[in-house]
Amino acid sequence: MYKFFLKRCIDIAFSFSVILILLPIYLLVALIIYLQDSGAPIFKQKRVGLNKKEFTVMKFRSMPLKTPDVESHEKGRIKVTPFGNFIRKTNLDELPQFINILKGDMSLVGPRPSLYSQKGLIKLRDNYNAYNCKPGLSGLAQVNSFDGMPDEKKAYWDGLYANDISFVNDVKIFFKTLVYITKKPPTY
Repeated sequence: MYKFFLKRCIDIAFSFSVILILLPIYLLVALIIYLQDSGAPIFKQKRVGLNKKEFTVMKFRSMPLKTPDVESHEKGRIKVTPFGNFIRKTNLDELPQFINILKGDMSLVGPRPSLYSQKGLIKLRDNYNAYNCKPGLSGLAQVNSFDGMPDEKKAYWDGLYANDISFVNDVKIFFKTLVYITKKPPTY
C-alpha cells in the first residue's frame, strides 16, 4: 500500500507545499541567474528514470549557457558561475526537482537519477533492480556518501533501497538527508 499509493500522496503533498512556501526563493534564484548570465534559469537534462525510461530533470542552472553534459565525477572540469557556486553549496540548484516530483517523474526518496552516458552505473543498478522505483531527490546511496562513491557501491545502496521501500526507511533517509546537506561528504 505504501509503495504504490501513500508514497505518491506524500510526494504530491510535500512537493506542492515546498514549491508554494519557497516560491519567493524560486523567483529570486531564477532572477539572479538570468541577470548574471542572461539565459534560461532552469537547466534541463535527460535522465534515466523508473524502468529505465527517459525523463527530463530540472535544476537551477549553475553553469554558463551551452556547457556540455558531464558525469558527476567529471564535474571539476566544467565552469560554474559565481552564483552557481553558491546555489550548489546550498543545494538551491536542486529546488526545481520538486516540480519533477509533483509531475510524478521522481519521488522524494529513491536512487538519484543517472545520465544515459553512465553506462556502467546503469548496468550495475539494473543488476540490483534499482530501476524498479522512481528516482529520488535523495536516496540511500546519497546519505551514505553518494558523491565520489564508486559505481558498484552506489548501485548496491540503490538496489537495497529499491528492494525494501517502506515508510520507515523513507523517513530515516529524509532525516539523514537533512544531516547530509549540512556537512561535506568524504572523498573516495
